[in-house]
Amino acid sequence: MVALILLGAAGAAGAYLVPQALQAAPSPSASPIFPEATASAGGGFPTGPATGSAPVGAGGLPSSVTTAPVQPVQNGGGRPADALGGWAQQVGTKVGIPVVAVQAYGYAELVLARTTPTCHLNWTTIAAIASVESGHGSANGAVLGVDGLVTPPVYGLPLDGKGGRQLIKDTDQGVLDGDTTYDRAVGPLQFIPSTWNSYKVDADNDGVANPNDIDDASLTAATYLCQGGRDMSKAESWWEAILSYNAVQPYAQKVFETANDYGARSR
Repeated sequence: MVALILLGAAGAAGAYLVPQALQAAPSPSASPIFPEATASAGGGFPTGPATGSAPVGAGGLPSSVTTAPVQPVQNGGGRPADALGGWAQQVGTKVGIPVVAVQAYGYAELVLARTTPTCHLNWTTIAAIASVESGHGSANGAVLGVDGLVTPPVYGLPLDGKGGRQLIKDTDQGVLDGDTTYDRAVGPLQFIPSTWNSYKVDADNDGVANPNDIDDASLTAATYLCQGGRDMSKAESWWEAILSYNAVQPYAQKVFETANDYGARSR
């Protein structure tokens, strides 16, 4: 019932909109890298997932929607994800996630259902990654605003080759991560600059793709996870996607457990 009401209201308001940035296919890029992650012993992916299943799905969102490209919003016209306010309020209360973040994750699922319907990505997977990476944009004392922006910006440790971190010299002249010597992971979904610049999406149509905007970061992560024809409803594809995001098995297991928990509690 919630899904039907939401879909009807959104259709009347023209709320589910595919950002124009998605019309162009992203170019290949290195996987996102996170400061706390270390490579597996053999230098590649872990030997296999800790479980043979994908996380349980969540109910409440329609499986497909009618979407249309739009121009960037002018003069604070509002987030497209705001249309999910009622649903997000209910779900956020159940699972303990800020409403603004739930809106962003749900909107990312809806857009991918339109642009990449064979991926079957559930919002709980994006939410789980954001939880593990930054506590939904709350890492290092940051605050997630009602506009979806995380302030102050969330930066990971420098990727200077120390403490098990990879060595990645600066690739963006410090524009995204504030570091002109080494790259750092940025935002609530923790993208390194090179990956962000290859996959970035302006999800809230404000004219800027910002890794510290929960809307932009969530839809960019969703686009990244669904690349290569993955079907996230299948266990093998789900684990492959998460390990491509961060090739550390304990990390992937934590994402699985968190996504599973969100799926179960949101029903």
